[in-house]
Amino acid sequence: MNFFLAKLVFRIVCGSGNHTAQFDEQLRLIYAEDELHAFHKARLLGDKDCLQKNIAGVQWKFIDVCELHPLATPADGAEVFGCIKEEQNPELYIRGIQQTATQLLQRSLHQFTGINNMAIGNY
Repeated sequence: MNFFLAKLVFRIVCGSGNHTAQFDEQLRLIYAEDELHAFHKARLLGDKDCLQKNIAGVQWKFIDVCELHPLATPADGAEVFGCIKEEQNPELYIRGIQQTATQLLQRSLHQFTGINNMAIGNY
């Protein structure tokens, strides 16, 4: 058995669909005997998730599996995804990344300590 990284793509349609097209691209870890089984397992997951995510006024449509990558034995720090972006305003992009990192750190600290912002303000 091996691990595979599969990219599943869903289309999200709100109401009558009279809006800019929205797609959710998800990276999923798949444990399967080989690439063929991993592909079919990823497709089954996509179909199953659509049924669970559809709610009143929002419809999820599974498009397909568009990437499948075998993973070597998982190791601490192993790269599982990479993306090169071109940005018109690099300072704005960097600032956004740093703000998101700060929020992630704060959320992690709050989960670790069990203290939230409201509790801090009450002392």
